[in-house]
Amino acid sequence: MNRLPILFRCDGLNDVGYEAFYQCLTFAAALQRRRRPTYFLSTLRPDTLIGAVQRGGNNWRSAEFQTGSSEDLDATLRTIRELQAAAVVVAHPHISADYLSELSKSGALLIVFNSLPGGRFPKGLLVNPLLGPSRDSYLFDYGCQVLMGARYSLVRPFIRRMRPVRAQEPPAPFRVLLALGDDDSRSQNVQRCRELLAITRIEKIDVALRPHAEAMPELLALKEEHPDRLDVVVEPADISLRVGRCHAAVTSGDGWSLELACVGVPQLLLVQSPHHLLNAQRLDDEGAAINLGDCVSVSASQFRQAIQQLLSEPRERALMSRNGRKLIDGRGPDRLVNALEIMLAQPQRAAEVERIAA
Repeated sequence: MNRLPILFRCDGLNDVGYEAFYQCLTFAAALQRRRRPTYFLSTLRPDTLIGAVQRGGNNWRSAEFQTGSSEDLDATLRTIRELQAAAVVVAHPHISADYLSELSKSGALLIVFNSLPGGRFPKGLLVNPLLGPSRDSYLFDYGCQVLMGARYSLVRPFIRRMRPVRAQEPPAPFRVLLALGDDDSRSQNVQRCRELLAITRIEKIDVALRPHAEAMPELLALKEEHPDRLDVVVEPADISLRVGRCHAAVTSGDGWSLELACVGVPQLLLVQSPHHLLNAQRLDDEGAAINLGDCVSVSASQFRQAIQQLLSEPRERALMSRNGRKLIDGRGPDRLVNALEIMLAQPQRAAEVERIAA
């Protein structure tokens, strides 16, 4: 197996969201475990995200142009040739078919992370790490391998390590984890945190979010008002500890929901983004979570009633925990790396890689 690097073309910005960027970080960490060099060609705001990339052993280069533009295409192709990249990973919510088609002609294996069907995908790897939409919703050319569903869910290692710890529900008093994902696009964190604080039955509330979240100042102020009941965590070690101790979680039906299902945490889902709706519905159908629907349509009284009911049903929580652990085994990143290596080991692909290296 050659050790040619993998190039990631993704951005971490407020206007496009951070979900795709963090998916790439999780995949890059799995590649690092196989000793594959990784490079990020990205525009990142705030600048602290650069440190998150480099701490994982990845290399970072600033992207000078908007993703998907003709200038960006030329810059990405130049970087592929300069690095002699074996594969290029593109993760962006909206990217044109022409852009992807040109990248697929570069000789590097094209890998696309996409959970929004639209356009036609060229040969390479098409990855949807969520539970929906289905394969039939996508249009792709001959030679495009499609990887999607529960087997390819991206679960971070520090969360998967809590799977044996959370094999049984922790003892009382009740703790609830609020983890509304990478973006919190509808600013639900503070509102739902206040509603949880109003439920006296809950002894402890932990809010897990990214360090750059817009709600961070308000949540820290709220923590000062309730130092004994509320905690705000951002570091992996702190998040994993809270995941192992909580009795239930409130999530938004995104990748965090799949990670908590892998560990066996019962969940209530408040969907914030339309492309997470199918993922939330599938978790509900599998009995791993309760989908409350669109977050705006769920009133404070409905939310409080759902929490109270879930905490009052130990058998329901135990069933949700078993179903979640059965649905998501947490091996998705390793399976994606295996698929990448298999594609690169094909004789025709190997010849193209050697041609780039030459």
